[in-house]
Amino acid sequence: MKMKFFYSKIKSGFLLATALFFVVTSCEDFLEEQPSTLIDADYVYTTEGGLKSGVVSLYKFERDRYDNSTEDFMGSVLMSSRGDLTFSRSGYTGLMGRYERGTSPVDQGTNFASSLFWKHFYNMANKATAIINAAETLEGIDEDTRAQILSEAKFFRAHSYFYLYRMYNNIYVTTETITVDNAFDVINDKSTEQEIFALINSDLNFAIDNLEWSDTFGRVTKGTAKHVKAKVAMWQGNWTEAKNQAVSLIEEGPHGLVSSTADVFAGDRNNSESLFVIQSQDDLLGGGNTTMMNANYVTQYFQISGIESNNEQGGRGFSRILPNLYLLNLLAEDPNDTRDDDTYFRLKYYYTSGDRIGEEVDDYAAITDLDNPSSNYTSYYQRMHPSCIKFSQEDGNEESYLIRGNVTVYRLAETYLIAAEAIMRSSGDPLPYINAVRTRAGATPVTTVNQQTILDERARELAFEGQRWFTLKRMGQSVIDFQMTNYAGDGEYFPANLGSKDPRENWRSHFINWPISQNDLDLLGSDYPQNNGYN
Repeated sequence: MKMKFFYSKIKSGFLLATALFFVVTSCEDFLEEQPSTLIDADYVYTTEGGLKSGVVSLYKFERDRYDNSTEDFMGSVLMSSRGDLTFSRSGYTGLMGRYERGTSPVDQGTNFASSLFWKHFYNMANKATAIINAAETLEGIDEDTRAQILSEAKFFRAHSYFYLYRMYNNIYVTTETITVDNAFDVINDKSTEQEIFALINSDLNFAIDNLEWSDTFGRVTKGTAKHVKAKVAMWQGNWTEAKNQAVSLIEEGPHGLVSSTADVFAGDRNNSESLFVIQSQDDLLGGGNTTMMNANYVTQYFQISGIESNNEQGGRGFSRILPNLYLLNLLAEDPNDTRDDDTYFRLKYYYTSGDRIGEEVDDYAAITDLDNPSSNYTSYYQRMHPSCIKFSQEDGNEESYLIRGNVTVYRLAETYLIAAEAIMRSSGDPLPYINAVRTRAGATPVTTVNQQTILDERARELAFEGQRWFTLKRMGQSVIDFQMTNYAGDGEYFPANLGSKDPRENWRSHFINWPISQNDLDLLGSDYPQNNGYN
């Protein structure tokens, strides 16, 4: 029997265009001709091979959010710190997750988020637009190849604008490529919701119509586009469209839920449930780099005498973002639910050396200074607390916080939960879809479905996968206010008793939209609107 636990116009494109501007004007000042080695997008995208390379670069941009070698990688973990399912124990993610940073247009946390999200996704959208505009007019290209290039580029443009809209609300969208000639044009106002969703849906519709169901793992497919189209429809409140896209993906596509929760994140993650997986491969040029995602989510159990860091218990971590009591109690509601049986979450740790090999660490004496019993509390959270192990690697470097491995971005279990919610809000029977996920986890099927049922099941299944914040926001102001003020952090347990600020108390309703960095606003028109609450 399981016990209940008691115990978060484009600056990068602008800078690139500015750099190109000065390169060109300098050449014109000192040379009569531009050097033949000057290569820009206008040159690269004039060939089929150049366009294909451009598409590959979009996948590289997406992988940057996970690679430790780039400044963007923390974007993949920051969203998990700001939500109702986690507490952020330490580090800058802790400050962001407790709403001590990233709460005004001028603080360092907002500038941090600007690089991770605003600049990153606008840069990706601009590159995708450049590819699209070139591919649409290039002569002499095979038409099937043109359609494939356009489909992948349009998917990434839709993906980028959708992410930006969900975070910032006050965004602008464009189908115009940023060039030297227009880089200094001023954007004076945000786009309307109608304009934003019209472009996103147009791009996704093209991708759905032209992509195949199957491709090399790591490439977007018809299923990837349908999944995102269903998510977009949910944001628009178009429940029929969301239902149709999700059910089509489930019933018509080649995808299927893997047989057990233990199989979802096993091996290279390239399984029947996967809809989009970031690929990383050793000893391959362009194969990606190491990541610290797992280290952020796994506790420091190896600091306990008699335990070495090992892959069986989650790898080497530093306890920054951990599941909170609210999430752990949701998982504990059904004693047969396998998602906390060392598949998605690890609850217990075991000695690996000395006289107690194989025994569970269950005494505070193992983690504390016996002359200072009050240290039990902080040491428990640092060393013995349950961890999310969705990003651990079976063959990871056990002595390093850096490991290499594929990362799942979208998977079919979420499609099932989208179908269940969309059907609940429109017509039909949602039970088969939500219970498919529960049955796979060994949990008892539910007999009724309401919004809270969906919210709770999404928590159990998708926690730490970067979706929770957006789900709360999509469900509305009252939902996110209630969840944040009642469940964020660990309330009286952590971090309040350590003197840190409690995210439940720090939460303000206008945090539902992130602040646009003042540095980014300064590049826009003087009347471009900041999100409400940050003026």
